[in-house]
Amino acid sequence: MTASQTAEITGLYRYPIKGLTPEPLPRVSLRTGQTLPADRRYAVENGPSGFDPEQPQWKPKIQFLMLARNERLASLDSRFEDATNRLTIRKDGQIVASGDLGTAAGRAAIEDYFSQNFQPELKGPPKILSGRDHSFSDVARKVISIINLDSVRALETMLGGAAVHPLRFRANLYVKGWPAWSELDLVGQTLAIGQARLQVVKRIKRCPATNVDPDTARRDLEIPAALSSNLGHMDCGIYAEVIADGDIGVGDAVALEEPKLV
Repeated sequence: MTASQTAEITGLYRYPIKGLTPEPLPRVSLRTGQTLPADRRYAVENGPSGFDPEQPQWKPKIQFLMLARNERLASLDSRFEDATNRLTIRKDGQIVASGDLGTAAGRAAIEDYFSQNFQPELKGPPKILSGRDHSFSDVARKVISIINLDSVRALETMLGGAAVHPLRFRANLYVKGWPAWSELDLVGQTLAIGQARLQVVKRIKRCPATNVDPDTARRDLEIPAALSSNLGHMDCGIYAEVIADGDIGVGDAVALEEPKLV
């Protein structure tokens, strides 16, 4: 990929509760060393994890309810309100749980729903976890995840023409305009989006969560296997760290910043 090949942001999403509904955003402020605001701020603990909210440390995703093993999460429609910390969960259009995650009573209302409806998948009492500005990311660093839609289209060809919903990848940024798979070669490069700067730090190795259709909650494709058999790896998408503040939004250009000469 050359510096002249820019991409365009077509979708911008956060995931306030790990494993639950993506929330689209028109525009957001990025801050150095941080995720999208409220991205993966909460998680539902699946049995005791040892997580300490006063001294939050990264824990592997197996400690939480997650789509890789708990595809029924995709059948829920959740919405989080920043101003009130209220999480509302709907199923089939009906509210099934609601609570202020900033209060013990509100968390208990959500936990009770999972206790009653997610047996026998639970390894212990479910618990809503959060910790200061901790992010329950799949990796032990604060990152922004990026998916190239041209790679998704190439993956559809690998799958014999099966439609692949981009939200299977639960990315923060969806972009178009880069050649398929070219993003995988950007590790170590810097992306410019307006005043914001993001350094690409890692490819994303895909897990069975991508096999779950976000609309039907059915495990109906074999995406990691298709990547492996066609490309020799299971990577799709990239992680980047914010290294300079800035506002970004849908429609913004994503440019590859050329290294400065010294």
